Order: sequence, then C-alpha cells, then structure tokens
Amino acid sequence: MEITVGHTPDSDDAFMFYGMFTGKVTFQDFTVKHVIEDIEKLNRKATNPELDVTAVSVHACAYIPGYTILRSGGSFGIGYGPIITAKKQMTIDEIKKCKIAIPGKMTSAFLLLQLMIGKFDYIEMNFSDIPEAVRNGKVDAGLVIHETQLSYKHEGNVKILDVGEWWDKETNGLPVPLGINVMKTSLGMEMIHKFDRYLQASIEYGLNNFDDALDYAMQYSRGKPRELIEKFVKMYVNKVTVNMGDSGEESIRRVFEMAKQKNLVPDFALSIAIK
Repeated sequence: MEITVGHTPDSDDAFMFYGMFTGKVTFQDFTVKHVIEDIEKLNRKATNPELDVTAVSVHACAYIPGYTILRSGGSFGIGYGPIITAKKQMTIDEIKKCKIAIPGKMTSAFLLLQLMIGKFDYIEMNFSDIPEAVRNGKVDAGLVIHETQLSYKHEGNVKILDVGEWWDKETNGLPVPLGINVMKTSLGMEMIHKFDRYLQASIEYGLNNFDDALDYAMQYSRGKPRELIEKFVKMYVNKVTVNMGDSGEESIRRVFEMAKQKNLVPDFALSIAIK
C-alpha cells in the first residue's frame, strides 16, 4: 500500500524519518511517498485531509477530526520549548503590548503563548523569517521555534520569555506538547497500528545510527553548524518521541483542557483520538 507522509523541512523530523525514507528500515505493508512542507502548511492541509500521514502541531489536532494521533514521532520538550526573542529585555506587561511575530495560528507555540500571557497583537510569518524581522525592527518580538530557539544569540537577539519553562512549572513537569504525527482514521486501526510500529522502528534506527542519521538531517540545517543541529536533534528526538507514553498523552489532554477553559479551541479538542 502506498501512503503519503508529510514532514517538515527540519532536522529533527528528517532524523526521525531517516530509516524509513532511505530504505534502511522497511515494512512490507507500506511504500512511502514523502511530502515536505512548513509545519503551518501541513497543519492547514490536514484540515481538509490530503495526506495519509502527516506531522502537525498538537494545536492543529483541535481542528482535524479525520485523523488519529500516533504514539511515536512526537516532538515534546522536556522542560524547554518555544521562546520569545527581542532586541532588548522586556517585562511581561511590556511583552503583552508588543506586536509579536508568530510561526502560524495553528502552531502549538501560539496556543501555549496565549495560555501564558493572554491575547496579544501578532503577525504570522514563516518561522525562519522571524529572527530577522525582530532584528530589523519589523516586529517588537518573535515567537521562536525549531533550531532558532538555540541560535537567537548569533542572530543578534535576546531571549525575553521562555514558554517551555512556564509550561514545565505550570504542569509539574509534563513534557511540552509541540508536534505529533497523525494518520487518517479512515485507513483503520490495524493500518494505523502497523504504521506506528514502522515509524517507531525508523526513529529507533536513527538513534542507534546517530551519526549517519544526523548526516542525513543536515540537509535541513538551513546553514546552522552541525554542533547546533546535533544539540537540537537531541532535544527533540527523545524518549517521548519513540513513544509518547502516559506523560505525552496527558500533556496533550492538559493543553486542550486549559485552552478550552479560555475558549481558545473548539469542543472537539477534548475528544481527540490518540492511538
């Protein structure tokens, strides 16, 4: 069976899919055609199901009832996550009055920041354009995801708020729910279980062949040094990535419960399907 699989042009996603997309790990039930798009584009594609399997933001799951969440392949921060950067330090009250660049309204980073500081003025842009927009003054601050969480100093900006640290304290240490993989529910639970095992095997292969998988992932480094990409991959390909377990599932449930209390997500978010 040929299935379409979407992932982002990011080193952590590439690392996870290395075994699968290079044929190092095979599964007789599937042949894979992969599609690479920015996370917000994948989020929007999923609202009108196009891909059989796709990476999406956890936030997007509130709007994609046709998909089931896989237990493997998630991006969860362990005490860390998205940050806010600016050209100078600011207080929380000052940040709330800022125009903040965000990487998309369906990203988990946007939802988490709303939970943290409430409503704020924002402008959407591609995540990779945010550091420059902050540095040249197009926006007052930027909500930063992916490897730019680590490179902001080199880009001439400072960290003024840590959303991941806030979540860690707010939930007594639950992993920060950022990205997951989902599969069309219409394909049936047998196929969903099989593909989940296939993805888990690919992740484990990457971890067991770390240097080779990192070499593959470097094609999505966007010019960042290997040392930084290695640090980023090790942050977001972790034990919860292999299998989200109870803590990962609880973090997803918790973020939607908190968001529903503030009317930030529809009722469906409280009944999302996790494999």
